[in-house]
Amino acid sequence: MVFKKMLGAFGIGGPSVDTVLSNPSTRPGLMLGGQVNLTGGSHDVEIDHIAVGLVTRVEIDGAEGDYDATVEFHRTQVAGGLRLAQGQQVALPFQIQIPIQTPVTDVYGQRLPGMTMGLRTEVAIRGAVDKGDLDPVHVHPLPVPERILAAFGQLGFQFKGADLERGQIAGVHQTLPFYQEIEYFAAPQYAHGVNEVELTFLADEQGVDIVLEFDRRGGLFTGGHDSYGRYRVAHADAERLDWVAVVDGWLREALEQYRTTQPGYGAPSYGAPGYGAPGYGQPGYGAPAGYPPHQPAYGHDHEHHERGGSGMGAVAAGVVGGAALGFAGGMVAEEVFDSFGDDDGGDDGGDE
Repeated sequence: MVFKKMLGAFGIGGPSVDTVLSNPSTRPGLMLGGQVNLTGGSHDVEIDHIAVGLVTRVEIDGAEGDYDATVEFHRTQVAGGLRLAQGQQVALPFQIQIPIQTPVTDVYGQRLPGMTMGLRTEVAIRGAVDKGDLDPVHVHPLPVPERILAAFGQLGFQFKGADLERGQIAGVHQTLPFYQEIEYFAAPQYAHGVNEVELTFLADEQGVDIVLEFDRRGGLFTGGHDSYGRYRVAHADAERLDWVAVVDGWLREALEQYRTTQPGYGAPSYGAPGYGAPGYGQPGYGAPAGYPPHQPAYGHDHEHHERGGSGMGAVAAGVVGGAALGFAGGMVAEEVFDSFGDDDGGDDGGDE
């Protein structure tokens, strides 16, 4: 076996590590499994601990402008108090639960441009820590966000970008120190009132909160501004709603409210299907009720292509990919991981 990473923090002759994932594709709420393979170096060592953590790139507002930072947001310990003899090979299996609000990186087999996600292995020996191995992870959406993103593509919206922003969104239950924004240019039928739409999905075990931010066009005597809509959808509704009609209704309702009331910046409460008082329980990290407990095939999930109500015929027929979702094919894994750079020490207090 070829070990990818020598643990440089421990000097010449130190151990090496390679982490192998059973399946790098997953969904929020599921388990991600694999094993950490260690090979001893030229001398025996006492390992204090081995841990794996999920890391991603987050945009942070700084005093001198915005910047991106590598943030570890969830981790689990694989082993502790381990003696590794000279030349010894050890395989340590592990499972790490994917938090229910983990950002999405892949949609219908397409990498979402701008998103990065990885699993990093940390080995500590005698107080020295080496973050020795970084493996790409592909996070596919839960059924409700998956249907909504497909509906935006079918309605003619064009993907603009996606990123993670540090902070909290008021009025929703958020479990991570950042949130994901997926941005679209408006489709022609809505462009008279809206420039762009940004989507944020925040799930728990019962359902998904959808936060829409509308960047509105200014009129002859008025400037443009942003406004917000917030919707609550149960996981069980993923299979029984016509999502093209639902999303179209949300957008036309926002445009009509703007036309009749000229609202200022705020967070109006639109009466969307399934929205009501949040009534949150304590969201755990288990898969939500009614969610199929399977790992998607690497890079593609055929089961969900075959599902869906009205408006999903193009998806069922295989017209998925970037065009149906409003964006071109994403980056390959190697390009995605170049964005992490050499920032091995860049964890910045983003731990959960």
